[in-house]
Amino acid sequence: MNDPVAPKPPASGRAVDDLSFYRTDPVSFVRRGSRLHGKRKDSWDRLSGDYVIQVPRDHADTSVHEDFSFDAEQAFGRRAPLTVEIGTGLGEAIAAAAEAHPERDFLAVEVYLPGLAQLMARIDAKGLTNVRAVQANAPEVLDVMLEPGSVDELWIFFSDPWHKTRHHKRRLIKESFLPKAARVLAPGGTWRLATDWSHYAEQMRRILDASEDFTSLHPGEQSGTDSPLTQVRRGGLEGHDPEPGFVDETGGWAPRYEGRIRTSFEGKAVAAGRLVFDLAYRRNDTPG
Repeated sequence: MNDPVAPKPPASGRAVDDLSFYRTDPVSFVRRGSRLHGKRKDSWDRLSGDYVIQVPRDHADTSVHEDFSFDAEQAFGRRAPLTVEIGTGLGEAIAAAAEAHPERDFLAVEVYLPGLAQLMARIDAKGLTNVRAVQANAPEVLDVMLEPGSVDELWIFFSDPWHKTRHHKRRLIKESFLPKAARVLAPGGTWRLATDWSHYAEQMRRILDASEDFTSLHPGEQSGTDSPLTQVRRGGLEGHDPEPGFVDETGGWAPRYEGRIRTSFEGKAVAAGRLVFDLAYRRNDTPG
């Protein structure tokens, strides 16, 4: 959906010369209900002041002001490898990872307030101190909030596939998003992705394979009959007619990342008969 508030004209800073700072395309998410009740409200009221980054806004309630910069060392009280998950949902994956890896720091990027409140509840239940969260539009977090080269791993799991062709422009992972990810990832850093929709998986693979900023960690793997794409097309999954002769010769699919637990969302996708496509790329040492 479009932002309810029209962008203001550039006034100062880099926005004067870089009009792309102001969102002219629809955002890549759907705003859902934001009311909190019960335990979620209690967790939010008690913990958000300590664990949610307070971001100065600009032209919308999920925007990030161009002058804001996230100081990870100050936020976490230490220096540690930083993992950023975009679209954390109910916080299942990032909370489990933070519990399993106390030596790492984790930043959750999400616009859905009840999801962030649920993450607060998980932080409380697990006694985590290495998780912070921000309610903000992901591209602006990567453009403005995070320092260049400050992220060790970037995770984007099951972002909205926007099935209809006319809505593909709303997809998060597209050509214009790659420079944003490249900006924040440290040389040698890892970008992990997963989706349960084959056409979106193909788009991700195509644009990342073509990028000079990223190199696949699993080139050619799971190709041919071992490819989940071959299985989807031949089996007529996802509501399409079977293509008996289809073969995915490219491959490049990553094995399931062992640090990603199966969330309730993924469980529903698997129960519906969909396959999950994992991808993993390395940020090249020399920018493209």
